[in-house]
Amino acid sequence: MARPTPSLTLALLQARESAMDFFRPHLNRNNITEQQWRVIRILWQSDEQTLESHQLAELACILRPSLTGVLVRLEQNGLVHRWKPESDQRRLCITLTPKGNALFDDMKEEMMRQYQKIQQALGKEKYRTLMNLLAEVKDLHPDDDV
Repeated sequence: MARPTPSLTLALLQARESAMDFFRPHLNRNNITEQQWRVIRILWQSDEQTLESHQLAELACILRPSLTGVLVRLEQNGLVHRWKPESDQRRLCITLTPKGNALFDDMKEEMMRQYQKIQQALGKEKYRTLMNLLAEVKDLHPDDDV
């Protein structure tokens, strides 16, 4: 029997874990979980710094039920504000508070240093290639004709 090909999904998970080893200590020092950091970063990066919950769940790769718990904790810590627009009470919008923006500002330099370490270890060209390949994989869909 032929050996199965290496698992792409397992390789991606293992690479993610290796990459996260660079960032976890800083997240832990700031009492922020990986999911909380993804939410804060995505909100900070968004043009209006406000997203609807379904958009945030998709961008952060967090299931909607799990996102609810993440947002509750972030709101309890004063880092995000959740609100429903007067025009449509079915929508739930999330925005960073000034405290959330300040936390991002406090953490971003160390996070960037860790990205630089990864980039230095791989080299600029390999890093750029990796990011391009990951973007291509992200855009793949099982129903696409190849």
